[in-house]
Amino acid sequence: MKVSLFDYHLPEELIAQHPLPERDESRLMVLNRNTGDIQHTIFAQLPEFLSSGDLLVLNNTKVIPARLIGRKEKSGGKVEILLLSPKGEGLWDALVKRSSRMPPGTKVIFGDGRLAAKVLGKTETHGRLVQFEHNGDLRGLIEEFGRPPLPPYIKREADDGDRGRYQTIYAKKDGAVAAPTAGLHFTEALFAEMEARNISMVEVMLHVGLGTFQPVRTENIEDHDLHSEEFEITSEAAQQINDVRDSDSKIVAVGTTSVRVLESSVDAGGRVSARSGSTDIFIYPGCKFRAVDALVTNFHLPKSTLLMLVSAFAGREFVMEAYREAVAKQYRFYSYGDAMLIL
Repeated sequence: MKVSLFDYHLPEELIAQHPLPERDESRLMVLNRNTGDIQHTIFAQLPEFLSSGDLLVLNNTKVIPARLIGRKEKSGGKVEILLLSPKGEGLWDALVKRSSRMPPGTKVIFGDGRLAAKVLGKTETHGRLVQFEHNGDLRGLIEEFGRPPLPPYIKREADDGDRGRYQTIYAKKDGAVAAPTAGLHFTEALFAEMEARNISMVEVMLHVGLGTFQPVRTENIEDHDLHSEEFEITSEAAQQINDVRDSDSKIVAVGTTSVRVLESSVDAGGRVSARSGSTDIFIYPGCKFRAVDALVTNFHLPKSTLLMLVSAFAGREFVMEAYREAVAKQYRFYSYGDAMLIL
């Protein structure tokens, strides 16, 4: 299947640069796979489309302030480091801007000097292995000096507001360098409304990596190798999901990351098991879903693996029709944009 089948035109002004004042004020496009109908509402009305007994599966990963701006110890030149994943004992896999000018041994100083990083060498991710030196708690210093790693299509510097808004209200487990954006629309009031309707929630974890923004560089999508991401589903969560699957109620995945956790943890009979580790599952049209009945998701980049996953769930032609309608009706796109519910 050709990558070009997942392309669409998006005017640049529809790429949301800031979140709305209220999370659940985002627009919500509702797609019905059985009827082919498309409805338009707001996210606060999500419970209206769900039923008593349904279960929302949420990704409780927490975005770390992974973007660090420092200066070279010797020259004072500006350096930007994007943390990708910890390797233990103060070691991190990271991307370093202008890394060709950062040979092993280069030292970068952050802020007042309580935090520094030494470049050790290259990594398998084509980044750099860096060793932190710190006077104080390393995690606290990264929190102090780091900035939210906003996606490249948000053409502004991160501000203090992004520390809270580029994060779900249920984020718990540090490790993501990008937000599970479908969850950004939820509020405490919305959770209370769903609880009153006997709509339950369960949490899983997948640390969203930088690969979520990487384009498919092969002509045929089947030739693409997807990045690997760490995930976890507990035995308690698996049991709750299986109990709902044994009923007539729906498993509603909140975001493509939750889909990847579920479909990485399900057997041929549709039973979900407790698991942890890494997954590089790549879901595209032709793949069969065994653990997901409905999907809440944002609007995704053209020719992206995320758009391919959504197309696998709802059908490519239906999804592309919905995207054309979203453009025509001037929906807001991407991380801080509007949402879609696929039933």
